[in-house]
Amino acid sequence: MQVSFDSYKVFYITAKSKSITQAAKELYVTQPTVTHCIQKLEEELGCTLFIRGKKGVKLTPEGKILYKRISIACEEIWKAENDMKALKECKKGEILLGASETTIHYFLLPHLKKYKKKYPNIRVKIHNSTTQKMLDSIRNDELDCGILVFPEEYNGDGVEIMTLATFQDIAIVGNEYKELAESDISLKDLVSYPLISLQNTTMTNWIFREIFKQYNLDLNPDIELETTDLIVPTVSNDLGIGFVPEYFADEALKRKEVFKLNLIEKIPRRKICLVYKVDKPQSKAVEAFIECIKESV
Repeated sequence: MQVSFDSYKVFYITAKSKSITQAAKELYVTQPTVTHCIQKLEEELGCTLFIRGKKGVKLTPEGKILYKRISIACEEIWKAENDMKALKECKKGEILLGASETTIHYFLLPHLKKYKKKYPNIRVKIHNSTTQKMLDSIRNDELDCGILVFPEEYNGDGVEIMTLATFQDIAIVGNEYKELAESDISLKDLVSYPLISLQNTTMTNWIFREIFKQYNLDLNPDIELETTDLIVPTVSNDLGIGFVPEYFADEALKRKEVFKLNLIEKIPRRKICLVYKVDKPQSKAVEAFIECIKESV
């Protein structure tokens, strides 16, 4: 037996309203159309579903059993249709976003504010981990997209990487090593002092190891920290020399809590990038977010 959903829909609305006239109004069809549809359904099911009367229609025992089952199905289908409409119009949805500490501080928040103002009902879950872990999560469909930091020459495999902004890292010292900031200094000179770095599982640590390696030097930090925002206070407490994005140190530099070193070697700029999987169909919420970020460039 193959009964169309439209037939069940007519039955459900007629049973709910207890009126063929009202059902016709709700369905935007004529009363004869509703009557014909119900008669056809009764023929297909082999039973009478309604008792017709002057004040409308009542369900038969068979009709009551069918209504009990069909009402659940109809409501769920319409809920699903409403959900799909809301998702399409970005009135509902969720984004799983990977973002590093650096990109959150330097780039993401004002653009996220703009996005949330336009789509206030979209939930955004921000995951923070190492760049490599978040990159793997994007490739494995565990994250929808990411705002991540890479060295300038980095190219992704299986993901789209779009440069949004760049920034400069600087070397900073506290009062105890203030005299080092008074003249040019080389990386070779720095390795004789205590160095502060992020943990060796981070992309930042790898980048600086590669920079030191270019000059036949090893980066052997005395202190390894979990997050970038810990570097400035650690340096200002005279625990060593640290490398940090310049904007992280702006306020401390103004207050003369830390001092910028004049390195002889050039530290390459790093790039903040939008990252997403090329061949993955994205939800409307994610598409809108990606478009919002692209518009900022």
